[in-house]
Amino acid sequence: MNERNYSRVTEFVLLGLSSSKELQPFLFLIFSLLYLATLLGNFLIILTVISDSRLHTPMYFLLANLSFVDMCVASFATPKMLADFLVERKTISFEACLAQIFFMHLFGGGEMVLLVSMAYDRYVAICKPLHYMTIMSRCVCINLVIIPWFLGFIHTMSQLAFTVNLPFCGPNQVDIFFCDLPLVTKLACTDTYFVSLLIVADSGVLTLSTFVFLVISYTVVLITVRNRSSASMAKARSTLTAHITVVVLFFGPCIFIYAWPFNGYSVDKVLAVFYTIFTPILNPLIYTLRNKEVKTAMSKLKGCCLKPRQVSELVRNVLFL
Repeated sequence: MNERNYSRVTEFVLLGLSSSKELQPFLFLIFSLLYLATLLGNFLIILTVISDSRLHTPMYFLLANLSFVDMCVASFATPKMLADFLVERKTISFEACLAQIFFMHLFGGGEMVLLVSMAYDRYVAICKPLHYMTIMSRCVCINLVIIPWFLGFIHTMSQLAFTVNLPFCGPNQVDIFFCDLPLVTKLACTDTYFVSLLIVADSGVLTLSTFVFLVISYTVVLITVRNRSSASMAKARSTLTAHITVVVLFFGPCIFIYAWPFNGYSVDKVLAVFYTIFTPILNPLIYTLRNKEVKTAMSKLKGCCLKPRQVSELVRNVLFL
């Protein structure tokens, strides 16, 4: 392209979920309630784990971190989507678009690896119960949380490396409610076939490799549980059901969006809403409805909130952690 004809795109137009003006207030109300429920539900899990000393175990430590990541996943695009429901022209600056891409892959990639950390915790707890506390030491637990953030950062930087230098000089309409990387790269005024292939390969390798690892690890754990008919395995089965359900709900949309991309954007919109809104709100429900320890701790937390002495103890626990 000639230098004189080059005009860099400074903003993108997000077409959102629907072009109907009549639906905008209704969608704003529905997604505002869902977003608020997501934040409150996941924050409640974090607060419950911190406040109850009986939940100061590796499994609940990882669960609290999962709730924090779910809050981040729900927050990288939802506030912008809610604000766009109230305006006619839905625009986002080029820099803010790159920021959305960065945080989406940071949180998404980190959550994938964090689910692997949780699977490893269940594997050790069920397959090597006598060595559980020795293997799952404080240092190991911290590393199981740091590694997902590190790999998520590497993943998102590799994704941005494919995009940041692309020339955007013409079309600027993104047919979704956030800057989705595959859709943004298609707007570049150059041939992006090879770049799109690299993006899909990068996300696909991370998604499929972690998913395969999870399938193998949970298969081994389920076989171990099946071969042991003790009463303690009943609790393990309940916990595993929650873990496997979360894995399926999280990786289903990811595999369809990135490892097996569709040409129909309507499908992408549905899966994107499911991934950014419904999965983060379902996780606390799945883990609390089938977990007596968490429900008991929440009941205890509800009672202690009215007692200043226990509130001060809760604050000390938060500061200690």
